[in-house]
Amino acid sequence: MGRQIAAKAGAHLKKCCVELGGKDSLIVLDDAEMERATQAANFGSFMHQGQICMSVEKVLVHEGIYSDFLRGFVERASKLKVGDPLKDSSHVIGPLINDRQVARVKSQIEDALAKGAKAVLGGGVQGRFVEPTILTGVTPEMDIYRDETFGPVVPVIPFRSDEEAVALANDTEYGLSSGVITRDEQRGLAIARQLDTGMCHINCSSVNDEPHVPFGGSKASGVGRHGGRWSMETFTETRWITLERGGRAYPPAF
Repeated sequence: MGRQIAAKAGAHLKKCCVELGGKDSLIVLDDAEMERATQAANFGSFMHQGQICMSVEKVLVHEGIYSDFLRGFVERASKLKVGDPLKDSSHVIGPLINDRQVARVKSQIEDALAKGAKAVLGGGVQGRFVEPTILTGVTPEMDIYRDETFGPVVPVIPFRSDEEAVALANDTEYGLSSGVITRDEQRGLAIARQLDTGMCHINCSSVNDEPHVPFGGSKASGVGRHGGRWSMETFTETRWITLERGGRAYPPAF
């Protein structure tokens, strides 16, 4: 049986570590420090034009601070300059990777707007440049609610309770990264334990990585971990080699 399995697998078996996409949420609780929250959302949503697997793709904000947060977020994001950074270093929103990705992002924006969403910032596309775009009124029927965007577009969605925030964040096939902004670290940790993500960052953006930590996701975001000692475990094979010197005592029958 072992030979048959090996033959079907191409004569040998391999371990794998697969890091895939994400639909990562940043949860902003009602006790959040506003400056920290808007900065984390701005960086997480638009760094590298949102072309990061860990990018914030849904900002979930408690309804009690929703208006204040949205106002601050829009104000901060509106200052991001779009253009070729090779021509002007002040351009922080550069082009998307290719025309196919531009078409994908544009399609998600158009689908959301056609189904009732509102672009409170951006929405424009020129060539491979997509403006930093913030959407409100996004619902589960819209493509952008569930599908990975991988571009500078983010919905801002209100919630009423911590339980609802967790449910909204987990309402996706992906489970890579996440963030929770709160002044209460224990409350943040309690929410983090309920999120179906391989990584969660309290009072920080979902875009976060260090070479010594276990990087990886759950659900459709991949399998396995890499980084630090986890890379050693993932990409090497553990063996056992002995050197007998004392004269092992085998059972008499043998």
